[in-house]
Order: sequence, then structure tokens, then C-alpha cells
Amino acid sequence: MRRLLATLTTLLVLPLASPAYAGPREDKRDVDRRLAAARDTMEGATRRARTAIASYDRATAALPAARRAAAEARGLVVAAEAAAKQARREADVARRRYRSATLAYQRSQRAVDAARDDVGRLVAEAYKGQSVMRLNAVLAARSPSELADRIGWLDTVARHRRDALDRVTRERLTARQRQNTADAARRRADAADSAARRTLGQARQAQRTADDAVRQVGDLVGVRERARDVAEQERDRSLANYRDLRDQSARIAARIRAASGGQRRGGSGSGSGGTVHDSGAYFRTPVAGAYKSSDYGWRFDPYYHVSQLHAGVDLAVGAGTPIHAGAAGRVVYAGWNGGYGNYTCLLHGTYRGQSLSSCYAHQSSIGVGYGQWVGRGQYIGRVGSTGASTGPHLHFEVRLDGNPVQPLGWLPGCLC
Repeated sequence: MRRLLATLTTLLVLPLASPAYAGPREDKRDVDRRLAAARDTMEGATRRARTAIASYDRATAALPAARRAAAEARGLVVAAEAAAKQARREADVARRRYRSATLAYQRSQRAVDAARDDVGRLVAEAYKGQSVMRLNAVLAARSPSELADRIGWLDTVARHRRDALDRVTRERLTARQRQNTADAARRRADAADSAARRTLGQARQAQRTADDAVRQVGDLVGVRERARDVAEQERDRSLANYRDLRDQSARIAARIRAASGGQRRGGSGSGSGGTVHDSGAYFRTPVAGAYKSSDYGWRFDPYYHVSQLHAGVDLAVGAGTPIHAGAAGRVVYAGWNGGYGNYTCLLHGTYRGQSLSSCYAHQSSIGVGYGQWVGRGQYIGRVGSTGASTGPHLHFEVRLDGNPVQPLGWLPGCLC
């Protein structure tokens, strides 16, 4: 019982769990991954929509474990109530046996008292001298036959005394045995009664736990419904945000193409960085100690049914971490850019006839200005969470002719 209650309590304390039970830690890791993926997918929605949908996802993820806990709790209640009923029956049987043993002991005690009274009378008679009188009567017999009769009478008297003493001894022994039996029955009755009370208490605790589990399921369902309502209220604004992000990316592409066209007309001396011959690990990693929290590629928002290109790779690192230029180049954009937040783009040169640029989004602060030439590894800003961002990270993009491409092939090592 205690182990089942402890298991149930553990299930209820856990905030999140996956539908397929694999243990609390595995459940939480799986749900964390799912929530992180959902959070990244929803990055283009409004902040209020992201908050609501995160609540919806958490409630959805927690519901299977909560329902499982509620079902186990209800089963535990049934088992606990059955155990309590059995314990009460055993306690009742033990109490009946105790009463029966007590009555038997009382009967034996009365028999001891009666036997003791018989012995007492014999002692009183001896004290009064009746035995001496009877002996004198025997000695005064006038014939052998009368002597034999009187000796037989004396034997009967003596046997009666021995029988009385033996009966006292037997009755005392029987009374002691029945007293021991009654004491043992009392102890068993007390133990059974205590066990019944404990089991009944466990059944009541199981019922309270089950009630809590059922309430938790109801709360989670309520959270989901409220979150869904908020997400619906934010639908139009979120869809507008998605369109704005696409438009911003297109405007960035046009700005980069315009800047690269001006550089080509102005020649390599304008600081274009020349021709890039190899895409492999061309850029240095722009932030130290980061790991990839979200990859480049198309994302589908399951709530608003919108497909959106995630134009870069997200490098998770602490807020305020310095950002360094991935390669030498000229700043062609440095400023606020809607959902990208504080945004910087560097133009590095050409690769296979296409302009090559790198861009850095969601910065907390920008450290360079438009038109400035920066060297490879030069400080250009700090990591932040501005714009459509769910937490501190650097959104890093590589663009060819202004169009985003997979950045990982241009970076060294593994950022996984």
C-alpha cells in the first residue's frame, strides 16, 4: 500500500509526462524536446499566442500521465477499500474469539473458586478436630468387621481430600491456559483492530489522492480550453506576423542584392571581400560555447496551418554573449528588422557568381554601423532575444544572392 501511494504521489508531482510511459525522467526529457520544437515552430506567432499555445502543449503533454494517475488512484481506492473491509472482518472475528476465550476463562475461574471452597471446608474440619474424633471412632471399633468399615470410611475421607486438592490444581491449570488463550486473543484482536484502522486510513488517503488526480485532470482540461481560446483570438495577428516575417526576409534579400550589385560595379576595391572559392567551414562560429537549438528548414505551424522557412540556424547561448563576424565583410544592414529584432548583415564577396552574406538576428545590442568594414572575428554585437524570439539565442543566416541557405555547411565542427 505504501509503495503504491508513493508511486502515485510521484506521478502526481511530475509536471509533464509523455503518453507512452517510459519512466518519469524519460517522459520529461521527451516532453521538453517536444515543447522546444513547438516553441521554435511558433516563433513567428504573437507573444500572447506563443504563451497560450505553450500552456496548451504543456497541458496536452501532462494529460496522459494525469489520466493514468487518476486511473491508478481509482484502482488503488478499490483495492484499499477491499483491504479495509477484510481487515474489519478479521478484527470482528478476533474480537469474537477474544470474548469467547474470556467467557471460558471466567467459567474456569469459577470452577477454581468452587474447588478452593471444598479444600477450605476440609481444612476447617481438620482445624476443628473432626479428624481426631473420626480416628478415635475407628480405634473404638468393637469387632474386625466394624474396624474394616471404619477404615474404609477413613480411606473415602482421605480420597475426597486428595480429589479436592487435585481438582483445585487442575482447575487452576485450566484457568491459566484459558487466561493465556484469552490474552492471546485480546492481543490479536487489538492488532487486527489497529490494522483495520490503518487500512481504513490508507483507503481514505487513497480516495483523497484519487480526488486530487481527478481534479488535476479537470484543471488541465480547463487550461487547454482557455489556451485554445486565446490562440484563436490571436489567429489574425499571428498570421499577419508570419506574412510580415516573409516580407522582411524578402526585403533583406533585395537589400543584399542591391548592395552586392553596387559592389560589383564598384569593383573589389570597395571592400566586397573578393571571391569565395570554398563553402566548407568558410565562416568561423560567431558565438563561443553555443549549441544548435533549432535548425534551418521549413516549419509547419499545426495550430494556424502555416508553413514558414526558418532561414537560419539558432545557436543557443547566454544573453549578452559577444557576437563575432563569421568572416571579413562590409555591413549592409544594421538595425531593427521586425520579427528579426536587432539585425546585422555582412556582405563577404561572391561564391560561384553569387553574392555571399551572413546575417545575425535577435541581438540585444548592435556594435557596428551601416557601411562599416569588419574583419573576421571582429566584435559586432551581443546575443539577445529581441523581435520574435522565445529566449536568448543567435539566429545565424547564410545567404546567396540574398536568399537563405543551410548555414551548417559553412561552419566548422558540430553544433549539435
